[in-house]
Amino acid sequence: MTIGLFDAEPEKVRPSFTLLRQLRESVLYNKLISAGTFSYLSMGMSADLETAIEEGATIVRVGMAIFGQRVCPDSYCWKEKENNS
Repeated sequence: MTIGLFDAEPEKVRPSFTLLRQLRESVLYNKLISAGTFSYLSMGMSADLETAIEEGATIVRVGMAIFGQRVCPDSYCWKEKENNS
């Protein structure tokens, strides 16, 4: 499962989904985990579900489409590290 970069530009979001799909394919190809336990690829949200599906998502989260815009921006939850140099 992954949540891509929160950006309106699909091509900025796509690499996160591509990487997870490639990791899943590698794990399955190398038989590190059985295919049955790795049958879903959960990635994408309301704003980027088309890109996630194009990259192989089998599950997308559509909370914003149902519940509306976020109350707080991402920076509220994931604060940038302060540069103390």
